Amino acid sequence: MPQTSVVFSGILGPGGSGQVQPGMGERGSGAGDLIFQDGRLVSGSLEALMEHLVPTVDYYPDATPPLTSPALAMRAMPPAGWAFSATRSPHSSAGLHPAGLWVVLGHKRTFIFTFLLTSRVFMPPHDLLARVGQICLEQRQQLEPGPEKAKLKSFSAKIVQLLKEWTEAFPYDFQDEKALGELKAIAYRVTQCDEENGTVKKAITQMIQSLLLSLAARSQLQELREKLRPPAVDKGPVLKAKPPAAQKDILGVCCDPLVLAQQLTHIELERVSSIHPEDLMQIISHTDSLDNHRCRGDVAKTYSLEAYDSWFNCLSMLVATEVCRVVKKKHRTRMLEFFIDVARECFNIGNFNSMMAIISGMNLSPVARLKKTWSKVKTAKFDVLEHHMDPSSNFCNYRTALQGATQRSQTANSSREKIVIPVFNLFVKDIYFLHKIHTNHLPNGHINFKKFWEISRQIHEFMTWTQVECPFEKDKKIQSYLLTAPIYSEEALFIASFESEGPENHMEKDSWKALRTTLLHRA
Repeated sequence: MPQTSVVFSGILGPGGSGQVQPGMGERGSGAGDLIFQDGRLVSGSLEALMEHLVPTVDYYPDATPPLTSPALAMRAMPPAGWAFSATRSPHSSAGLHPAGLWVVLGHKRTFIFTFLLTSRVFMPPHDLLARVGQICLEQRQQLEPGPEKAKLKSFSAKIVQLLKEWTEAFPYDFQDEKALGELKAIAYRVTQCDEENGTVKKAITQMIQSLLLSLAARSQLQELREKLRPPAVDKGPVLKAKPPAAQKDILGVCCDPLVLAQQLTHIELERVSSIHPEDLMQIISHTDSLDNHRCRGDVAKTYSLEAYDSWFNCLSMLVATEVCRVVKKKHRTRMLEFFIDVARECFNIGNFNSMMAIISGMNLSPVARLKKTWSKVKTAKFDVLEHHMDPSSNFCNYRTALQGATQRSQTANSSREKIVIPVFNLFVKDIYFLHKIHTNHLPNGHINFKKFWEISRQIHEFMTWTQVECPFEKDKKIQSYLLTAPIYSEEALFIASFESEGPENHMEKDSWKALRTTLLHRA
């Protein structure tokens, strides 16, 4: 099972000296309870981090105006190893922004994105929103006695900007009625300062309208995906699992490995696009006590992850079905060589998930045991693919290839070069082990924010890959076959395999005998 790289120990360990960031005005007892290393926030109490999230008249968590839209800039966190340049902040005596505002090639690494994403490990989003509302109210009450209405209006505008970034980046946080109600309550309070020209009120109205449209769009997409028919599981006839020779197979639909790899990439990008950053945090939150406080939208979030993982399994089983259902050995050999070529084309494209699914399908026992068929296959290409997916040293070869594809994507001149589709179950396991290996809290009780910077970085990098538009022309006929062709159950695969090449040892003979007995009783 893959585990996180040992380099994380150096990145995330609790060691190293830090300095306490001076408090930012009257922000409460937790305001100064933040630790920075080289100008970067590395730990703090939950209360201090929440206070750090909320703007003041003179402070905003990510103070540099975005170079693109707020939503895109907020998501733009740099990959590890890029050079950082710190931006000065009026709140830091050291001249560095207290939130670790790193400007890299025109993009920002933001505290807002990281904290809003990872804070759900410690509390549901609606509870965080309620606390933000309380802090906002305290700030507003401090400003109200003052003679300068401009300060109150400036503060309100910054609160609206924070809420706007939140609703754009994580709209599903507001699927819960409690969170939506809290958002409207905060909005009502901040509009009281702008009764004359209504600019703040107008911004809030637009924000809520955009949020509701986004939620409606996601809901419709969810309903559509749930209506899509999954591939049928064909258990095969009673004894003869082989289909008629004239029955259509994948080669009858598409005989070009490159074209099939491109259509698989289409499907991958369409399916992975339904996954959002907060969905990926379910990998973590399901392992913590937050399970007892999940909001209503979490079921849908889990569905997105499970649906994408299910696609991997379906593709693996489809490959095995296409091989095992072929009657003649010569044609089975051709089918295996075809899928090897498809997997290689997937690798060249950067579609590692489909490549791994195809290899997994060919390594399933009903396929792998077909020794007479494999003896006719030119396996040099397959050996190279298996080398790339070798699980030793924590899938070192695959990670090297993934890094190469990532670097190609970053300097790409065409949309084809931007495609990076990682092996999803390995990505999930990396996030899971990153979470399990490194503690949430340091010995002093602080939240280990180094850990959450790294989790946020990896999730952001994954999200940038999912936003690539597929450059290949869509072939509905091929995609329809890939998505709806019947696939054999594991039992039917073994039947077809044994009918192609009889059992060769006592274990296989016992298995074949048990299968025949089961099928006869079922008949």
